[in-house]
Amino acid sequence: KDNHLVIGHLNFSLKTIENIYIIGAGKASALMGAELEKILGNRITEGYIVVKYGYSCSLKYIRAMEAGHPVPDSNGFKATQEILKIAGKATEKDLVICLLSGGGSALLADYPEGSSPKDMIKVNDLLVNSGANISEINAVRKHLSSVKGGQLARTVFPATLVSMILSDVPGDPLDVIASGPTTPDPTTFKQAMQVLEKYDLMTNVPEGINKYLGEGMKGNKPETPKQSDPIFKKTFNLLIGTNRL
Repeated sequence: KDNHLVIGHLNFSLKTIENIYIIGAGKASALMGAELEKILGNRITEGYIVVKYGYSCSLKYIRAMEAGHPVPDSNGFKATQEILKIAGKATEKDLVICLLSGGGSALLADYPEGSSPKDMIKVNDLLVNSGANISEINAVRKHLSSVKGGQLARTVFPATLVSMILSDVPGDPLDVIASGPTTPDPTTFKQAMQVLEKYDLMTNVPEGINKYLGEGMKGNKPETPKQSDPIFKKTFNLLIGTNRL
């Protein structure tokens, strides 16, 4: 409206925004992107989202990659790197809109140094079939990633980041939906390791993964950003769809 972009309770003057980037992950993210294109059109500088196979749609300004879910595949790893590239381009005069929905945890796929995509696929497979709940699974996923658990927000900073989120998790905990890439993460490396121990997965977890978590517990790897981190002063997370809504 009148050169202002209104998103929920937020109001941005488009005169002060240089670029609008769209990123996203989840089974609904392509259709969310299509609606956003109707509103913003050629104001979108660039965009990239990752969706489950068969869940894409026609998009003009945003690129979309279909990838594996619930276990990640090579397309997911490629798409996540493209999303991180766009996130890393954003400056303090830019607006990044992130579209998140169920399935984002598997689709936003990367792996820690000293391991491989194959290792990460194995860990996901072990976790999904272990009996662990989604919060426990995501505590591990967040500590084996440079995008989950608030780390996407860390990459976007100092740009302004607005996430529009469709919840598929009971109670709608923002840090659990899609592994909370744009929200503070209350979990730690120690808790991630405790999940693997609780479900007797330690002997089957690839060595590189085990080693990375161990280094994290010793404080040799960066912990996920917490509530007090200044990056969240320019990050806004909006729940736009829940079972309650």
